[in-house]
Amino acid sequence: MIQSHFFAHLSRLKLINRWPLMRNVRTENVSEHSLQVAFVAHALAVINNRKFGGVLNPERIALLAMYHDTSEVLTGDMPTPIKYFNAQMAHEYKNIEKIAQQKLISMLPEELREDYRTLLDEEHYLPAEKAVVKQADTLCAYLKCLEEISAGNNEFTMAMARLEKTLEQRRSPEMDYFMTVFVPSFSLSLDEISQDTPL
Repeated sequence: MIQSHFFAHLSRLKLINRWPLMRNVRTENVSEHSLQVAFVAHALAVINNRKFGGVLNPERIALLAMYHDTSEVLTGDMPTPIKYFNAQMAHEYKNIEKIAQQKLISMLPEELREDYRTLLDEEHYLPAEKAVVKQADTLCAYLKCLEEISAGNNEFTMAMARLEKTLEQRRSPEMDYFMTVFVPSFSLSLDEISQDTPL
C-alpha cells in the first residue's frame, strides 16, 4: 500500500498562525480557527432549519467548514490587506488556493480522492453551503476581533469595523439570530459567563 502524507500535512495547520501582521493578545492558529468555524457553521445551518424553514445539511456544512482553510497548509495565511489589495491580487490568490487544494487531493490514495474533493474543492459546494461557511468564517474573524478588543488590544479595531461591513453584506436571519443570542457572551469574563450556568 502506498503511503499518503495528506493527514500529516493537515496536522501542521496548528503551526500556521492567523493575523500574522497584527499584534495579538493570544495567537490563533488555522486549526483552532477551522474548528470554531465548523461549530458556528453547523449552528447557522441548524438555526436556519429550525427557525427559518431551511433544508440545509448541518453535518455536511460542518465538514466543509472544517476543511475550508486546509489549502493554507501549503500557502500559509495571507493577510487580508494583501490578499485583497486589488482585484488582480485576489484573483491570483484564488488560483494559488485552487492549486494547493488540487495538490492536497493528489496526496490521497486514488480511491479516496473523490470523497475529499467534495470537501476541499469549493466548486463542489452548493451555493447555500458556501454562503453558510463564508458567514461562519466571517463571524469567527469578528469574534476574534471582539476578544482582542475586550482584552484591551486596539490593534483589531479597524479589522472589526471592516468585518462588520462584511457581516452586513452576508447578513441572513440565522446570522442575526446567532449575533443576538450567542455573540454578546464573547465580551464577558469567565466569571460573567459562568454565573448564570449552575453545575
